[in-house]
Amino acid sequence: MENETYVLPLRSLRADDVATAGGKNASLGELLAGLETRGIAVPDGFATTAAAFREFLTENGLTERIGAELARWKSGGQTLSETGDTIRDLFTEAHLPAGIAEEIRQAYGALSRAYGSEAVDVAVRSSATAEDLPEASFAGQQDTYLNVRGAEAVLDACRRCYASLFTDRAINYRREHGFNDLDVALSIGVQKMVRSDLASSGVAFTLDTETGFPDVVLITAAWGLGETVVQGQVTPDQYTVFKPLLAKKDRRPIIGKLLGDKQIKMVYTGTPDATEIVATTAEERETWVLTDEEVLRLARWATSIEAHYGRPMDIEWAKDGETGQLFIVQARPETVHSRKRGGTMRTYRLTETGRELVTGLAVGQAISSGPICVLASAAEAQRFPEGALLVTRSTDPDWGPIMKRAAGIITDHGGRTSHAAIVSREFGIPALVGTGDATRALRDVEIATLSCAEGEIGHVYEGQLGFEVEEIEIPTPPDTRTRVMLNVASPGAAMRAWQLPCRGVGLARMEYIITDVIKIHPLALVRFEELEDEEAREEIAWLTRRYPDRPSYFVDLLARGIAAIAATQHPHPVIVRMSDFKTNEYAQLIGGRQFEPPEENPMLGWRGASRYYSDEYREGFALECRALREVRDEMGFENVLAMIPFCRTVEEADRVLEIMADEGLRRGEAGLQVYVMAEIPSNVIQAAEFAERFDGFSIGSNDLTQLALGVDRDNGRLAELFDERNETVRELIRELIVRAHAADRPVGICGQAPSDYPEFAEFLVEAGIDSISLNPDSVVSVVQNIAEMENRLSISADSPPVQTTTDGTGETEG
Repeated sequence: MENETYVLPLRSLRADDVATAGGKNASLGELLAGLETRGIAVPDGFATTAAAFREFLTENGLTERIGAELARWKSGGQTLSETGDTIRDLFTEAHLPAGIAEEIRQAYGALSRAYGSEAVDVAVRSSATAEDLPEASFAGQQDTYLNVRGAEAVLDACRRCYASLFTDRAINYRREHGFNDLDVALSIGVQKMVRSDLASSGVAFTLDTETGFPDVVLITAAWGLGETVVQGQVTPDQYTVFKPLLAKKDRRPIIGKLLGDKQIKMVYTGTPDATEIVATTAEERETWVLTDEEVLRLARWATSIEAHYGRPMDIEWAKDGETGQLFIVQARPETVHSRKRGGTMRTYRLTETGRELVTGLAVGQAISSGPICVLASAAEAQRFPEGALLVTRSTDPDWGPIMKRAAGIITDHGGRTSHAAIVSREFGIPALVGTGDATRALRDVEIATLSCAEGEIGHVYEGQLGFEVEEIEIPTPPDTRTRVMLNVASPGAAMRAWQLPCRGVGLARMEYIITDVIKIHPLALVRFEELEDEEAREEIAWLTRRYPDRPSYFVDLLARGIAAIAATQHPHPVIVRMSDFKTNEYAQLIGGRQFEPPEENPMLGWRGASRYYSDEYREGFALECRALREVRDEMGFENVLAMIPFCRTVEEADRVLEIMADEGLRRGEAGLQVYVMAEIPSNVIQAAEFAERFDGFSIGSNDLTQLALGVDRDNGRLAELFDERNETVRELIRELIVRAHAADRPVGICGQAPSDYPEFAEFLVEAGIDSISLNPDSVVSVVQNIAEMENRLSISADSPPVQTTTDGTGETEG
């Protein structure tokens, strides 16, 4: 074909050149041309065109022969395996036309000179003209060759890339997605190799891959070449960064860090185009792959790439071990959440309990059950029954046909951006990745239940457990004067609830983060040398081994947990209640028994404010204050407010506020507001005095009912007497609202009653409550009820607000 261009510089391509150079190469060209000036580093290179591929087919007379083999397979004359083998042999026996080969040699020589080398090392990647489209999102169907050096080696790799268009999995994939095999051409990208074998690599998504929450960048990272991350052979480190605060250069909004085991890495063997898997060192397994500065730089780059493309992106990055420089090596549109229908949420809930068998990272927020089928490789596909739970070490594209028939996927290795995780989201089935030993632990199990609906950590339970599924329609939120907020404890639950029609978090409980994430009593960290329990000492030493001092472990994990909750509702207010454990609950934490006195009635004992200023606990409260200060001052979440629970007297209030100021949390400075829980009759009777010390009230209806009626809320014999709708409780609430409003202070409620009783919510609206905080599962119904109530009561959304809570930007919200 005369005057046809067979090779193009990558930087000459644009995103709409898919038909010419395939999705992968078109995207690389777009990155080089559009983002290099913004400081985003992308390795240079060149691409062969689709025309070169078609000329290769024509000159070697392959089109008709390939068509004949495919027709024989489709008619049942031969197997897929036989078809693929025959077609690939046709490619390896063919030759590259002289004109194409010469253009590749010239382009490779120019690239080598640009990098000051006689023969630069390159990656040779396949880029199909139908690859990486939102409608056909399973990238990685064709082959990649790494660390290729020399013109002749590049030419050989190109021919092998062409042959990989007809791997068994690629042929099967095109059939399932409706592509005509002979309509798809292959472009080849030749790109300067980033020596990540000497450093690290990974993936970045510009949204939360589990919930679709759009305001974060999720980064995974492992040592060595990136194939181990993509294929799920390794459980990588994971970092979550909040995008809206990245623009503030003095803030470090890394709201999540999870250390992966990183047991292996892929490196070069020293022979061109050859790699091997080796074990990582103990130090590598215990060390974060990326520094915080590198995490923030990648997050800023990812945000810029997303802004350039105008849509969520799936990005590959690599770090060069020779130069220490970070590079972006690929960017494609995210294809799971971008195709989901908005306005609905499906929730799953277990209705039975069972023996826990394994845990891992939850993918999919769903529950499924079925027979366990442990497979060593995709070659065992015939053993896999439809609807079983697939258990294996890791997956790659060869597993696609099996995974499509599975009720759930469980792997020993892998992170949230591994092949198993990505494909499970595509298929809409739950997956548990990075379990460590599922193939061993589940080998003799017949039937199990996989639950990914309980937070970030998923579980496999023995047997077929019952569960409920609910499809929730998320309507356009009606305008209400009453602010609807969330009650949450788990960062994962907050992330899942981001689409709900709420304006903030009225109660963020830190107890969940302490019990389920930190697990250690704060004083066992501060006074570790005094700890007498040897078993607890060993466990604490292990859990805190990566921290410069043991208290930093508590502060870091608590801060990131609070920040993750705050991110989901930013810039709306997020009210964080300081710890409200009772002594018997504190004692259950690791090392806790030594520091907690026995009490006959912990519910009315040493809890809330009385602990914070006590010499026996003040050091523990100081850690909570440090965490809150880190969230606000270092990460930048100024929408976070503090709330003091169980504050019996105004004198206690003064002492607690003084302690907080000593710890750098001075009310009124940097916009810090401090609320008080209104859960004791004294909070109502002396509301004017409490209003002088606090910026708002939040009614804890459970304790207020307990103390107003003299009913132990945990006593089953008195359950029928415990009722928040009792007139005494209602009168206390009315009186608090009147007195607080007289002092220009807002009043919210964070108890359970509005979620359970529509008539109680109507009472609150009529009484003039400023905000109602709800459990996530009741938000949609209650917010509609509130709108109807306000309409019946002739309360306008434009009514002058009493609430003075700011949204973190300095503007007052109603």
